[in-house]
Amino acid sequence: MSALMWIAAGSLAAWLWLLLGQGFFWRTDVRLPLTGPPNSSGPPDPSGSPEPAAWPSVAVVVPARDESAVLPESLPSLLAQDYPGPAEIFLIDDGSSDGTGKLARELADEYGGLPLTVDSPGEPGPGWTGKLWAVRHGMALAARRPAVDRKDGGGVDYLLLTDADIAHEPDSLRELVRAAEENGLDLVSQMARLRVATYWERLIVPAFVYFFAQLYPFRWVNRPRGRTAAAAGGCVLLRREAAERAGVPEAIRKSVIDDVALARAVKRSGGRIWLGLADRVDSVRPYPRLGELWRMVSRSAYTQLRHNPLLLLVTVAGLAVVYLVPPAAVAAGVLTGRPAPLAAGAAAWLLMAGTYVPMLRYYRQTLWLAPLLPLTALLYLLMTVDSAVRHHLGQGAAWKGRTYARPSAAP
Repeated sequence: MSALMWIAAGSLAAWLWLLLGQGFFWRTDVRLPLTGPPNSSGPPDPSGSPEPAAWPSVAVVVPARDESAVLPESLPSLLAQDYPGPAEIFLIDDGSSDGTGKLARELADEYGGLPLTVDSPGEPGPGWTGKLWAVRHGMALAARRPAVDRKDGGGVDYLLLTDADIAHEPDSLRELVRAAEENGLDLVSQMARLRVATYWERLIVPAFVYFFAQLYPFRWVNRPRGRTAAAAGGCVLLRREAAERAGVPEAIRKSVIDDVALARAVKRSGGRIWLGLADRVDSVRPYPRLGELWRMVSRSAYTQLRHNPLLLLVTVAGLAVVYLVPPAAVAAGVLTGRPAPLAAGAAAWLLMAGTYVPMLRYYRQTLWLAPLLPLTALLYLLMTVDSAVRHHLGQGAAWKGRTYARPSAAP
């Protein structure tokens, strides 16, 4: 066989493995409400489930930095939570320059609902990322507030860590707590449905979630004894006792990819975690242009590779073989009249597109985007390389005016 045929066959073999051996990452049926035995990681039971006899207390912690553009859409949804137990919102203004804190107070006055506390922690301490410094402050405030204290004086039962751009349906908190209580879970996380309104959002956003699920298959994450751990930082319900046992947020204070680090810390300390797709939790943050999506991905892509040039090379080669070779083999087979690479490339491309269809349906997008996944993968490959270049230029993981060094170099 020719070199092209070998490469095309390798790509096809990779797709057969991804289809059957990578935790069925392409399926989109891991969602709330999660009912059944504690070890369940499959699709939800539509029959519903009874409510807890006594609803635990919850502190909702919202780290926010320059979020005045999205707060009018997100914060009212938290204030309006239909939760039967004691709950309070702590919005932590992380040095905003756009009046985020003032706007939050005005929205609370206008909409009412759950009690809201707005506070600021000051500049991050040495070795802390801004978001985790804000989360730490919110957790400390929640531990001291009688509005959310447990009757036994032990502190709040749960923490809902949610980003400032995340809008929740009125029953979101109720369903998260119900899932945790009924299944004995220490961490319940939903990957919010991201906005898809513009051309670039349609091309890139569903693939972002698809690639994340490929890297961290939800069924593997949800295995109690499995090694895979991940969470989606926009919506994480965390049991207070599990947070204390795992030593968070102090144990992960340097983490740029803080959601995955949090899940790993909880699972390593013996906690049970669950991750799935959201039906009623949405991100309202717009990414109308390619540059904004590019920065969202590239700011942490090289961090995901542990700032390792060898891992970068392996990743680039892997993306090329898995996503770029199939259309290249089809084109080469057509141009040279060689049916073998054409057939292998077409089969791999078909498998690729087929595994992408469920995610496009979840995002309610046209299925004609499925054959374009190689183009999207090429963009992600370039974003990853750009992330590494920026790191070596000293720009690191830049976000909202702050640049974070790799953890080993952090003070």
